[in-house]
Amino acid sequence: KPLHYGTLMGSRACAKMAAAAWASGFLNALLHTANTFSIPLCQGNTVDQFFCEIPQILKLSCSDSYQREVGLIVVTGSLSFGCFIFIVLSYVQIFTAVLRIPSEQGQHKAFSTCIPHLAVVSLFVTTGSFAYLKPPSLSSPALDLVVAVLYVVVPPAVNPLIYSMRNKELKDSLKKVVQLLLVQQQ
Repeated sequence: KPLHYGTLMGSRACAKMAAAAWASGFLNALLHTANTFSIPLCQGNTVDQFFCEIPQILKLSCSDSYQREVGLIVVTGSLSFGCFIFIVLSYVQIFTAVLRIPSEQGQHKAFSTCIPHLAVVSLFVTTGSFAYLKPPSLSSPALDLVVAVLYVVVPPAVNPLIYSMRNKELKDSLKKVVQLLLVQQQ
């Protein structure tokens, strides 16, 4: 039973993991907020996005924000890398435990629980990484907007769909809709 965190690891370990995730998220948000409010804006206050993205706010700054950007990138990168390593190690342990399950049906059931979560996390990490790590030469207002939508809207939107694909009734309904669409196109 590799996914029974509460019983296998104990509630204390689960609470520590949740506290670490909340603390690192709070620290990251606090640093970005403090940095944002401390930079002088001289190019107006209109952001070419549908929400305030940090790179877009830095474009409005009239001071040299290179040192601040590097500091924030180091802190955010360290926190992100730590989370990434934790996720990878967790999945190594989960997959190791799943592969020890003697029945193929049990392995399939466990993998069908893990793979959707891994897909959503991978989608979020890749789109978010591209948004923040793309070279400035690729930057344009239209591309920045598309990338922001990709990592802010798409993962939460597809999350329920990915998780609900384990539901047999939903799979059957989706097959019917696809078949109906294919028949209508012919």
